[in-house]
Amino acid sequence: MQSCSPKSPKNYQALYQKSLEAPIDFWQAEAEKIAWFQKPTQILTQNERGYYRWFADGKLNTCYLAADHHVAQGRGEEIALIYDSPVTETKQKFTYRQLRDEVAQLAGVLSALGVTKGDTVIIYMPMIPQTLFAMLACARLGAIHSVVFGGFAAHELAVRIDDAKPKLILSASCGIEVDRVIPYKPLLDKALAEASHKPKHTLIFQREGILNADLKAGYDLDWAELLEDAAPAECIAVASTDPLYIIYTSGTTGKPKGIVRDNGGHAVAMQHSLAGVYDSYQGDIFWAASDLGWAVGHSYIVYAPLIAGCTTILYEGKPVRTPDAGAFWRVMAEHQVKTFFTAPTAIRAIRKEDPEGLLIKQYDLSHLKAFFLAGERCDPATLEWLQEKLGIPVIDHWWQTESGSPMLANPLGLELFPIKVGSAGKPFSGYQVQILGEDGKALPPNQEGAVVVKLPLPPGALLTIWHDDARFEKSYFQRFEGYYLTGDGGFYDEEGYFYIMGRIDDVINVAGHRLSTGEMEEIVASHNAVAECAVIGIQDALKGQVPVGLVVLKDGTKISEKDLENQLVALVREKIGAVACFKRVAIVQRLPKTRSGKILRNVMRSIADGKPYSVPSTIDDPLILAEVSDKMRKEKMGEAFDAKPE
Repeated sequence: MQSCSPKSPKNYQALYQKSLEAPIDFWQAEAEKIAWFQKPTQILTQNERGYYRWFADGKLNTCYLAADHHVAQGRGEEIALIYDSPVTETKQKFTYRQLRDEVAQLAGVLSALGVTKGDTVIIYMPMIPQTLFAMLACARLGAIHSVVFGGFAAHELAVRIDDAKPKLILSASCGIEVDRVIPYKPLLDKALAEASHKPKHTLIFQREGILNADLKAGYDLDWAELLEDAAPAECIAVASTDPLYIIYTSGTTGKPKGIVRDNGGHAVAMQHSLAGVYDSYQGDIFWAASDLGWAVGHSYIVYAPLIAGCTTILYEGKPVRTPDAGAFWRVMAEHQVKTFFTAPTAIRAIRKEDPEGLLIKQYDLSHLKAFFLAGERCDPATLEWLQEKLGIPVIDHWWQTESGSPMLANPLGLELFPIKVGSAGKPFSGYQVQILGEDGKALPPNQEGAVVVKLPLPPGALLTIWHDDARFEKSYFQRFEGYYLTGDGGFYDEEGYFYIMGRIDDVINVAGHRLSTGEMEEIVASHNAVAECAVIGIQDALKGQVPVGLVVLKDGTKISEKDLENQLVALVREKIGAVACFKRVAIVQRLPKTRSGKILRNVMRSIADGKPYSVPSTIDDPLILAEVSDKMRKEKMGEAFDAKPE
């Protein structure tokens, strides 16, 4: 069941302890595995604000590691990238030599337009090879890219333009959502009209045969025309601590946080995690079914697989409806994927349409050795369904945009532990994960508290928030001195397995009892009629808060809402007890989520409580909020329903 490199050490505990007790020696050894232009001698330092920095005097280029280095090592004809687009019925393969040449040519275009080391570039594009080329072209020049999910609302793009202040914006004429063409240029124009900062130019990739955008002469530049005449650009040496990219994540204030990632620490973390967590190496075929706009897309579609010399897959499609719930299995079989990584929400969508997993049986998945899940808490029902249908290790693991790579995992490339359903595994190299109580003291096993990481954070974690050190310090380090606050709650058991139960504010207080809605969700999701669910705490005049459940049924399920409610109430009562006060359930068609699959519990809670709320920029479909609000109003779930977006 497990595929491991013969070079892989097989003692997790010894390696993990070394990463904590001798971090300088540990990470210096790991840094030897990448090709530096100037090897670092200063392994761990602190800057003038006291922030930790890795490999400060090292020089390198991330694009060189991802493309040129493989060509220089004689691997130029190996496949670097497979583009598979069921929505356009297109498939392409690029060797490492072709990847290098495409990226160098595009970097030449950017250079001719005045992009230099330290400049920022926003990339607002769909899941096409040119988006990946654009990211690497920026890295090649030492420019800082910020990928904004293609099709984001104009206002949210404007906010990011004003924050990142890009010299240039790269975009495309359109994206495709299943069978719907989304024109990007009108959204980009609206964002530019709203933004105070005005980039020098936009560079537009026309998706010929699908949609051609109208270009404003002198300002909007045609990608293909400029590419034709460009001279290839060479890689620029940058400092390890120079920013590689900015990636925006939602903030509690409504203003997105620009997470800054470095070059050197990030490259070392990518190389180390791909081997240690995912057991993937040069020549392996690795697929992360995510989007390039998310941290997963940055780390495990682009940088980690390419730095390691793998073949990575760029998929333009959905888990369902492109054309059916067998889409993922088709890609895995056709391209002989060894390691796969996606979010649990994608599997729930597949399971909802194909609950018996009949489509899985149509494909040869013998090359698939491991299946990884992350991005949100994985409910046990989803993990157990995959285990049953695939018969290979199905590994839930946990990390954040801020970390850039796994903090908790079952490290397949080091030592595969028995899989515990509901657990995200054990801490990975350098992450000294602890559970603290409200008083800042460490909690014993099986007591839920705040999940924190003792400083220093290992290589690859965020440097700061773009141009906002004060917010960086307040968001992550103010509450518990000497620790990074993850914002999640959880606990660990006697064997050192950690369980992430959701955001700290997903703990509710019912008549003085602190209860985890995450635990209730696990119980609700275990019912065989439930495809996915959300449990939220809403205000109650008597008890302070009470939990209510919103559930989506599996396709073809026939059960009345009342019968389902009775059965779920009984289940929660049996597992947690009457203290949970779980008495209300409503069936909904869809749950409101971000595009990365996180359920918008805070927003639903505000709707039910009649509190003002902001519709997050990352929402997948704003119409779902209205659907859920109408259902909750109809069922009288909540004391007030006059909340309006701010």
